[in-house]
Amino acid sequence: MPITVGQDTAGTRTTLTVGDASIAYYSIPAAEAAGLGDFSRLPVALKVVLENMLRFEDGKTVTTDDIKAFSDWAAMGGKNPREIAYRPARVLLQDFTGVPAVVDLAAMRDALVNLGGDATKINPLNPVDLVIDHSVMIDEFGNPRAFQMNVDREYERNMERYTFLKWGQSAFNNFRVVPPGTGICHQVNLEYLAQTVWTDTDQNGTEVAYPDTLVGTDSHTTMVNGAAVLGWGVGGIEAEAAMLGQPISMLIPEVVGFELTGKMMEGTTGTDLVLKVVELLRKKGVVGKFVEFYGAGLDHLPLADRATIANMAPEYGATCGFFPIDGETIRYLRNTGREEDRIALVEAYAKANGMWRGPDYAPIYTDTLHLDMGTIVPAISGPKRPQDYTALDHAASAFLDVVHEYRGIDTSKRADVMSSEGPAPAPSSADPRKSQAVKGEDYTLRDGSVVIASITSCTNTSNPYVMIGAGLVARKARALGLNRKPWVKTSLAPGSQVVSAYLEAAGLQEDLDAIGFNLVGYGCTTCIGNSGPLQEEISSAIAEGDLIATAVLSGNRNFEGRISPDVRANYLASPPLVVAYALAGDLNIDLTTEPLGQDKDGNDVFLKDIWPTTQEVADLVEQTVTREAFRSKYADVFKGDEKWQGVKTTDSLTYDWPTSSTYVQNPPYFKGMGPDAGTISNIDGAKVLAILGDMITTDHISPAGSFKDSTPAGQYLIERQVPVKDFNSYGSRRGNHEVMMRGTFANIRIKNEMLDGVEGGYTKGPDGSQMAIFDAAMAYVDQGTPLVIFGGEQYGAGSSRDWAAKGTNLLGVKAVIAESFERIHRSNLVGMGVIPFEFTGGDTRKSLNLTGEETVAISGLEGDLKPLSEVPCTITYADGTVKEIALKCRIDTAIEKEYVENGGVLHYVLRSLAKAG
Repeated sequence: MPITVGQDTAGTRTTLTVGDASIAYYSIPAAEAAGLGDFSRLPVALKVVLENMLRFEDGKTVTTDDIKAFSDWAAMGGKNPREIAYRPARVLLQDFTGVPAVVDLAAMRDALVNLGGDATKINPLNPVDLVIDHSVMIDEFGNPRAFQMNVDREYERNMERYTFLKWGQSAFNNFRVVPPGTGICHQVNLEYLAQTVWTDTDQNGTEVAYPDTLVGTDSHTTMVNGAAVLGWGVGGIEAEAAMLGQPISMLIPEVVGFELTGKMMEGTTGTDLVLKVVELLRKKGVVGKFVEFYGAGLDHLPLADRATIANMAPEYGATCGFFPIDGETIRYLRNTGREEDRIALVEAYAKANGMWRGPDYAPIYTDTLHLDMGTIVPAISGPKRPQDYTALDHAASAFLDVVHEYRGIDTSKRADVMSSEGPAPAPSSADPRKSQAVKGEDYTLRDGSVVIASITSCTNTSNPYVMIGAGLVARKARALGLNRKPWVKTSLAPGSQVVSAYLEAAGLQEDLDAIGFNLVGYGCTTCIGNSGPLQEEISSAIAEGDLIATAVLSGNRNFEGRISPDVRANYLASPPLVVAYALAGDLNIDLTTEPLGQDKDGNDVFLKDIWPTTQEVADLVEQTVTREAFRSKYADVFKGDEKWQGVKTTDSLTYDWPTSSTYVQNPPYFKGMGPDAGTISNIDGAKVLAILGDMITTDHISPAGSFKDSTPAGQYLIERQVPVKDFNSYGSRRGNHEVMMRGTFANIRIKNEMLDGVEGGYTKGPDGSQMAIFDAAMAYVDQGTPLVIFGGEQYGAGSSRDWAAKGTNLLGVKAVIAESFERIHRSNLVGMGVIPFEFTGGDTRKSLNLTGEETVAISGLEGDLKPLSEVPCTITYADGTVKEIALKCRIDTAIEKEYVENGGVLHYVLRSLAKAG
């Protein structure tokens, strides 16, 4: 389907000649010549958005005033929060978030038919790629059979979902599925799908070049910004709207410039760099902002390292972390097998349209910060947030602090803390670490024992420097006779098959296999919570001893309850350090000074003895990471293996929903929906479902991992004769709203402040007794009582999962009131018709002394509600006391108000399509 571009009333369309070919494009210099403003010093990240305005300028949705606003942005020092309508070139999905998106599209077809419309109008208008990468689970590990056994189990568990996705591939236009076992969506995007400069024909048949841009239903869509492709994560509902031709309503963002200088020192990795970047940017505060990296340090930063930094934009809170096009971008495109014509176009286009980073690149930024890469040291982050940066030489002592905190010991009285009077007295329990023997084994676990060591996630497995580095650590360890500790569950899950190709070409896979890092699958695995079960005896020992077991993974997320239900402390580290910790087996060991183990002759072996040099790594990367490997592995990327080819499906415009399916069900969002929108109503007589603290992540709200038969979700499956061994995970069942609403606020580590010291998804029901949040919510729904949630700072941080908003909606929650919201989750709440509110005037859940016994009323929502208005809220306490406060309504734009009036963005789109005939 051709792209529909604007009217170009500003006359900015011109022609670019590349080699013997001519191609149309929308020129920023031409816009300046037309008197629309001075755009010369805009950051490239913002020029990409400006080009989007030029291309879609039609005098209605996008006007010349929108274009001029970018010049005003520069003149105002990097600030001009004007609302604009942005249209990304394409959409990227993964299966955990993609299945519910396709479920919604299928449900919308049914609903449109019910409204008298044509089902074929529900079709993606932009290219959509869905990569199946979140479903493989590590059941088998540490042996040559692991990969095939995990793949077989994946198909057994997920055949209903795969059948549905294959139906979607044939039923919808512009929709492709990358089969299981190919790689992680962000790595496949970076290595193959992304083009940096995209081309398509317009409605008149003319070929047009424009920046490659996208949104994705995974927060780490940002990874591709390392290749100068502007992209970020959105919720599934926002992505669906973009697929169906709706522009993304956004404010022109602030852009924070992050200057990198110097170069990395011997013994450090790109992972060490990104962990420091995350720490610095979280402290800076960049939520809702673009971050663009610049400076002389980029001349020494490979694109793989850039992609690692860009990948973790959600962890530092930014919308994206962007790297402009330069010579390294061109080198990477060539080395990963892109066509030479495309590579030539990227360079020519970037230079012609002011998007090339040269030595004189000096844009205006809203704010800046600086980092000398020569100061980077080896590091890890944990135990429960990516920004919890710890230099490696402090990791062991920092873990002891974790133990003290968990055991309730005042760390200010530790014997190693010095004061002006000398050493402080030792606490009553000098070493609070517990230990527990493992039944049937000849070892004992203790607080800090590493029970999971996983090389996983697109963040690092896309980077050949750290992957080759991990292989060399394994080689040197193997040569000395070292092996993983027997209690460590080790795994290697690369982000693409190319990684396996170069590890095998270098002979390193054999070394990794020898110490337990066998291939377990191509997918997110441990990073998404698919770490699989621990050995039963180990799991029992952890529970019986109340141990603080640890996991070390090369991922991007380490939130509470995410990695494994048996693990309380999770640490992010580079792949080489993951291998080292598997050898040491304990977070209490200082890897910088203490031995990892002993060699064949009983001599101590230290980390420095097995750590490769930068030159060793670079030489192997040069030899084995080749253009031919990328072209070979991606030659038949959509074909899949025999198992995928054998998945049978029906050929129909609408989906024949199987009533017995526990994976895919027709959702209730459009049930009884009429042709006309409603209005926003005041909230009256609302009860409190939960009071939550700071940094409540979407993992807390809608966990992705495993669940027990005692949970509401488990009980639902048991009632439908699903055995516990086939429960799979919350993430895999996101196509079934019945499971997911029961799993909302069900994280095993979430703490509802309405209850004293209770972990897990519990609250007080209408009768005041403790019960599961789902059960309480349904009891309130039966009474017709609206619900509210109270939260702290950074509510909704983390993944872009739309189920955190969908589940909130289905539980009957009308409003979420917090100190601040993370960008994606706020948007998702609005997209589901749930209104986000922020406290004002210094009010917080704590200053208001909320207990959950209160009744809440919010007025000022009816009639002419303006975006970002302050509205009155009345809180009536259990003793009859009444307090009036003001809340900021986080319906940020006019179009968002329309979404809420319609009951959600999908309802808005459906009604628009039905009226269009």
